[in-house]
Parts: sequence; structure tokens; C-alpha cells
Amino acid sequence: MTQPPDKRPIEIESVRETRIIKFARPDLKNRLSVSVLEALEESFLECSADPACACIIITGSGDTFAAGANLAEVANLSNREALGFAQRGQRVFRTIRNATQKTVAAVNGYCMGGALDLALSCDKRIVSPAAVFAHPGVKLGIITGWGGTQLLPRLIGRKNAFHLFLTADRIDASEALRIGLADEVTKDPLRRSIEYCREGTCESF
Repeated sequence: MTQPPDKRPIEIESVRETRIIKFARPDLKNRLSVSVLEALEESFLECSADPACACIIITGSGDTFAAGANLAEVANLSNREALGFAQRGQRVFRTIRNATQKTVAAVNGYCMGGALDLALSCDKRIVSPAAVFAHPGVKLGIITGWGGTQLLPRLIGRKNAFHLFLTADRIDASEALRIGLADEVTKDPLRRSIEYCREGTCESF
């Protein structure tokens, strides 16, 4: 499905020293398509270049934080385009991990595949009770290529990470909290993330 030209896939909002990057295509499950990944890179670079910005929050809309790559779109890319897409994802998520600002993933709902790699690239994950996490690639005969294979075991241990990678099981917010994938479960993760930044607790991330 082609998105309307007047509909931006990502919106940016400023709250004092905090910048909020919001995926704004819930009708498309906020999939990390070529255009969305490009917009994410541009948005994050814009925010991180702002000297007044101390904290960057990434969140979703509707019932979805973000889904993974748009595989139907990827299947129609040339080899060169597909390589560029993969490399862009690696570059964007590495930029997020290396940002001088503190970063928070405010996970409002489904967080699947490449979007889980995105959440893992942030310093903190504050999630809704409705959050759902999964790496479904094994069911499709693929594996994530945006850092998750390295980041997930470091965060939750090899046993838990291998389970997610090899079964494609979905886990809910309470299980994510139990195994250390989520730092906090709260009714309004975006509001809570903003509070963290306002209180200056970003310093202790």
C-alpha cells in the first residue's frame, strides 16, 4: 500500500528539553518501510543536532509502537536497494545507541521484529500493559539484521533471547518486565517517559 503524499510517517514534538519522535501511520502498523526508515533517520539526526535537546523519546500510535520491515516492499527491491535498506537500518540504530542524548522507547503496543531492535537501541524501555514483543523472523525463514542478535542477549540473557529468536513467541508487558526487556510498565508510557526527562532522571539511565 502506498502512503498518501500528504501524510507524514513520523511526527516530532518538543516538550521543553525533550524531543518526541512519533510513528504516525497506525493504519499501516507503523511498519519500518524504506520511507519510514529514511524519515526516522532524518528525524533523529534533526533532534540530536539540537543543542537544547537532552532526551529523545521514540513512540508509536494506535495500538502499535512499530512493526518490523515491510517485507512485501523489501521483496521487490533490487539487490542493491535491499542492501542499502539493511545498511540504513544498521546505521540509524547505531546512531541512536551512540547519541549523546538519553533515549527512551515509549512502547504503547505491538513492538515486532525490527521495531524490537529499535527499542533495544534505546537506553530505556517504558511500556504499556498492552505492549507485545516478538521476533517473528524464524517463522519466515529470516533473522533480524539490525542489531537485535547482539543487543537482546546482552539485555535479557542468552537463554531468554534464544527462546524469543527460535520460537517467535510473543511476550506481554509483564513477562517483558520480568526478564528485563522492559524497565517499567505504566498505563501511559509516553507521559511517564516525559516525566523521567523533566525530573532529570535521564542522568541516571
